[in-house]
Amino acid sequence: MESISRKTFIQSSGLLLASEILVKKPDAFASGAVLRANKSAKKWTLKNVRLETGFMYEDGEVIATETGLFRVEIEDGKIKAVLPNDPKADATDAKGQLMLPAFRDMHIHLDKTFYGGPWKARLAKNRSVKDMIVFEQKTLPELLKTSTYRAEKIIELLQSKGTNFARSHVNIEPTSKLDSLKNLQKAIENKKDTFGTELVAFPQHGVFYSHSEQLMKEAAAMDIDFIGGLDPNAIDGSVEKQIDFIVQLALDHSKGIDIHLHEGGEPGLRTVEYLTQKVLENPALAGKTFLSHCFVLARLEKPKLEETAEKLAHARVGVISTVPFGNTIMPIPTLYRYGVNVMTGNDSIVDHWNTFGTGSVLQKANMMAQLYGQSTELDLSRCLKLATCNILPLDEKGKQQWPKAGDEASVVLVDASCSAEAVARVSPVKALVHHGNLVYRN
Repeated sequence: MESISRKTFIQSSGLLLASEILVKKPDAFASGAVLRANKSAKKWTLKNVRLETGFMYEDGEVIATETGLFRVEIEDGKIKAVLPNDPKADATDAKGQLMLPAFRDMHIHLDKTFYGGPWKARLAKNRSVKDMIVFEQKTLPELLKTSTYRAEKIIELLQSKGTNFARSHVNIEPTSKLDSLKNLQKAIENKKDTFGTELVAFPQHGVFYSHSEQLMKEAAAMDIDFIGGLDPNAIDGSVEKQIDFIVQLALDHSKGIDIHLHEGGEPGLRTVEYLTQKVLENPALAGKTFLSHCFVLARLEKPKLEETAEKLAHARVGVISTVPFGNTIMPIPTLYRYGVNVMTGNDSIVDHWNTFGTGSVLQKANMMAQLYGQSTELDLSRCLKLATCNILPLDEKGKQQWPKAGDEASVVLVDASCSAEAVARVSPVKALVHHGNLVYRN
């Protein structure tokens, strides 16, 4: 795969400005605020909602997306009905904005961030993960003082970008013990009516390297969903020892698995293969096991990559990529082709690991489209699935498959004519509905 420099990519795309420099238009959602869920709004209706209805073809090629205006009835957190439009109906006016499935951020660290406080750039580059562990051991006690408040601020940022759900990794290590988890759980409780979460107990300082075994066992018995891990060979010195611990803990507590894997080369590949084998041996983990980042896949030769992708798909082990670029371009099209479940997230937002982060997973879909040359109407419409966790309004043939009566009423309204345009332009989010409640409007 031909590499592309970070500088060249930014110059050619204007991506970093696309989601921020927007012309705002007055509309029915004009308050520009994250809202508290209105529990009394059990039933309500949107009119003048734009929905995709099919593709337009020319010489067998998709050249445009057909849309129409509809009424959408919402009741008890579900879409009750999709009806012909009635502009005169007594209903909330969407003013022709496009309705899409709400976005989902599947890899983020809500528990530690500078966001919500004074600006601070990250440390100098070229620090190893172990260097950063030492830095965290000094920094976390201060971060914990405001971590609940800052987690709430990041959640509000995500909502403003159309995201209503996140899988958050949360530090479990001797410096913060279980306090980072408890503080984040307070933020989640405060936002429970407007935002959904999954939590990963994440041994950021290594399971055995920082002697976090007992803390991880205690966290596994708490209200978390996944057991995490970090670079088994580089941090804990053994692929098998760390993964065996994680797998057993997940099985004992009926949790999923989500492991950070930055390592390349033979140790990285061995981690992928060993974890895949453990999932095949324990079918209860199939569909519940993920490798986050998994940069080793970006450096495999084609035959080995295809073999590995086939094994991941067979074992139902997913990959969560933050869509990096520069010298690490993930083989996402190959993973899709073999049926691997691929998802994305913002990872760190304005913290000591990463200075950047807009909070938009729609921007991640845009980045994927640009990196892999997905520039046609059909291709762009398919790229939306990275932001929505594989929910698309139209199937490959242009048949409408979303929304339908009974679907969860978690939707986003964007200022776009179709999903292809939304991806290509990182179109501005105008409103977010979470389980039937309007929680953000701009």
